[in-house]
Amino acid sequence: MTIAAVVLAAGEGLRFAGPGHKLLTDVGGKPLVAWAVEHALEAGLDETIVIEGAVDLAPVVPDEVTLVRNDDWQLGQAVSLQVAVQYASMMGHEAIVVGLGDMPSVPASTWRALADHDHTALIATASFDGHRSPPVRLDGAVWPMLPMTGDEGARTLIRSRPDLVVDVACEGQSLDIDTVEDKDQWS
Repeated sequence: MTIAAVVLAAGEGLRFAGPGHKLLTDVGGKPLVAWAVEHALEAGLDETIVIEGAVDLAPVVPDEVTLVRNDDWQLGQAVSLQVAVQYASMMGHEAIVVGLGDMPSVPASTWRALADHDHTALIATASFDGHRSPPVRLDGAVWPMLPMTGDEGARTLIRSRPDLVVDVACEGQSLDIDTVEDKDQWS
């Protein structure tokens, strides 16, 4: 089975009131998005994909990462997830592990644990101290069930089909950085 790591990083980051785009903001000595991308890449899945949109991420993403553009990023996270699924399908991947570009505290071990977890589960979601959070592994069998529009990605499917979901206890934290205050707290 081939499994790709996907970092969703196409949004505008409107709640972040700092100078510049949230994902390019310096957090701990590097751009925020670099943390998620490096951890996904370090997990060593078959391919690492970043979905970009509102801002060009090429200057901060390593060459070995595939950048895929979502020109309709303003339509919400579901559209970015659909772009990822279409690309993964085209490349022959059978599953994807999807995380968010604004979550710097999700280590490579979490990405790897989800990729390696029992492949009979169609959806495997990270659980940090008993709380579900991205990243999440989505088997190709559930891709047609994912929402086509809106600002929720796999959460809609996870809520409506709990019978398909297994939680995987993971290291790290599910902290996402949406505001300048979140950035200051993480730093």
